[in-house]
Amino acid sequence: METDQLIRSLAADNAHHAKPVGLVLALALLSAAPVSAAMFFASLGVRPDVMTAMHNPFFDLKFAVTLALAISAIAIGLHLSRPEASLRGWAWLLLIPAGLLVGGIASEMMLPQRLPMMTRLVGNNSRACLTAIPLMSLPLLAAALIGLRHGAPTRPAVAGAIAGLLSAGLAATLYASHCTDDSPLFVATWYTIAAALVTAIGALAGSKVLRF
Repeated sequence: METDQLIRSLAADNAHHAKPVGLVLALALLSAAPVSAAMFFASLGVRPDVMTAMHNPFFDLKFAVTLALAISAIAIGLHLSRPEASLRGWAWLLLIPAGLLVGGIASEMMLPQRLPMMTRLVGNNSRACLTAIPLMSLPLLAAALIGLRHGAPTRPAVAGAIAGLLSAGLAATLYASHCTDDSPLFVATWYTIAAALVTAIGALAGSKVLRF
């Protein structure tokens, strides 16, 4: 190849840089969000007493926990999209939503309770929680995997698991506006189980989709 041809080829390669993973991930999630939202409003909808519930700090805590989970997982996922990246130095971000939950449980325990602990833990919506969050997560999980695929994750199963966590966090944020169980004990139990299920699905899918 002549020198001029080589220069032109290199210039053409530089002119077609791949889009940043963060941008692709954001666009993919924004595209999938209306699908999950449509699923939510078609089957569940916002709880009727939402305006009153907003004055309950434990209702607000649900959103703090789910959004903290989603944001932490997005940050970790973007990190894992780089070659040879690992969870070392990043996994602590997942302690943020866990810490919020622990603080919420401790605060609730210090208050006089009208309902027994097991009643608050089991709640009235455990079955809906375990069904709705994973189902609404699926479009978001697919979008997250598409976004992370534009990177170069060398641990595809781990990256897929984090994609599952971020999609579960976003779906749980939607579901939280419907759920009438505001106890942190309920959130710590059933939201966690639902998120773990999506995480497992993400790890399995990521091990295949994110492999390169």
